Amino acid sequence: MAAAAATAVSRAVRRLVVSSRCLHASASEGAAREAPGGFVHPAAIVHPDAVIGQGVSIGPFCTVGASARIGDACQLHAGSHVMGDTELGEGCVVLTGAILGADIPGKTIIGENNVIGHHAVVGVKCQDLKYKSGDECFLHIGNNNDIREYCSIHRSSKCSDCTVIGDNNLIMGSCHIAHDCRIGKNNIFANNTIFAGHIVVEVGDYSTMIIFIHFLGRELIYVLMEFIVSGLRLRRNGFSDPEVRRLRKAYRKVFMPTIDSQSNFEDRLAELEREIELSETPPVSNMVESIRMSFNEGRRGICKFRSWNS
Repeated sequence: MAAAAATAVSRAVRRLVVSSRCLHASASEGAAREAPGGFVHPAAIVHPDAVIGQGVSIGPFCTVGASARIGDACQLHAGSHVMGDTELGEGCVVLTGAILGADIPGKTIIGENNVIGHHAVVGVKCQDLKYKSGDECFLHIGNNNDIREYCSIHRSSKCSDCTVIGDNNLIMGSCHIAHDCRIGKNNIFANNTIFAGHIVVEVGDYSTMIIFIHFLGRELIYVLMEFIVSGLRLRRNGFSDPEVRRLRKAYRKVFMPTIDSQSNFEDRLAELEREIELSETPPVSNMVESIRMSFNEGRRGICKFRSWNS
């Protein structure tokens, strides 16, 4: 009697498993037809109003909101989410646990061929207490960026501004880019780099290697020490050995005075400009121009370290 009951239960379980497999298969085929040439896992929740491009792959437990637009050949790995008015360009990869956008006014635009790392949070509401609920806020990210795991990138704090990230940046794990920051292109930010609101990083086409950072109400302007000390990346990007040496010398003259030096920052900058060999070297002249511009009206000057004399 017991054996017969066990056999019946076993058969019932097998029938349920087979039925479940058939249901999943049919649901998967139906979802795939909604995303031509792609695949939507039956455990994903994709709003019928979302715009899904060709060849898009959406894994299990993903969610895609009504206002989302997913470009061709994008991959949403298991448990990733695209929310709010968010546009994802072609060829992007969103890894497990990442969250893009938020259901708040405004928009998140992410360009092509970007990789969003595991559990990164991109395009959410800022942490600025001046932000008013209901205001539109924006984030615009360019192309070919590698945004690694646990990074957080926030939208702007007001409708008149925008958080912007350019192209070809490597933003390593656990970095934070806050509201209204403007990041150029070809930057590398090491793990746990944190940018408070309204920071501007201008590196561009490797022509200057200058960084501007709003920090505690000031702008910190410095040449990346990796480039100045080793010169390797400068050489890789077309700088000659004499240019590397002169840029290193100019940096030390302005930012690293001797302990017994009585000169202030302006004196050191003026002295550098009087040295024709240095001041007429393009990377050095670009550095000097950038420093001078930081003192223009509306800018915040230089954040001076304790080790500096002024």
